[in-house]
Amino acid sequence: MPKASTKDSKKAVADKAKRGKKDPNKPKRALSAYMFFVQDWRERIKSENADASFGDVGRLLGAKWKEMSANEKKPYEDKAKADKDRAAKEKAEYDASNGKRPKKTASKAKVEESEDEDESD
Repeated sequence: MPKASTKDSKKAVADKAKRGKKDPNKPKRALSAYMFFVQDWRERIKSENADASFGDVGRLLGAKWKEMSANEKKPYEDKAKADKDRAAKEKAEYDASNGKRPKKTASKAKVEESEDEDESD
């Protein structure tokens, strides 16, 4: 196995130094519908397949998700939508408390442009 050169170790230290510290108050991101499904089903899959490895459990969960109908997925999608709304609200509050201005979305920018054009006529 080749030795790591001093150049490589300096590069690794420089990469770590560039990263800022993580803010512990920053809100968590929203979970997807699939992640809510996994939280609900992981223990069931593990108990049915006691000898399955971590990767095997993941594959079984993925297969189960794919075979589910839209009706069966609906409760998880509803949870995901609610969590997305929660995350957006918490992020807006976090950004406001840290002095950050909210970003304009493409649809909001188009609306504001059209209002500006109407005023100039």
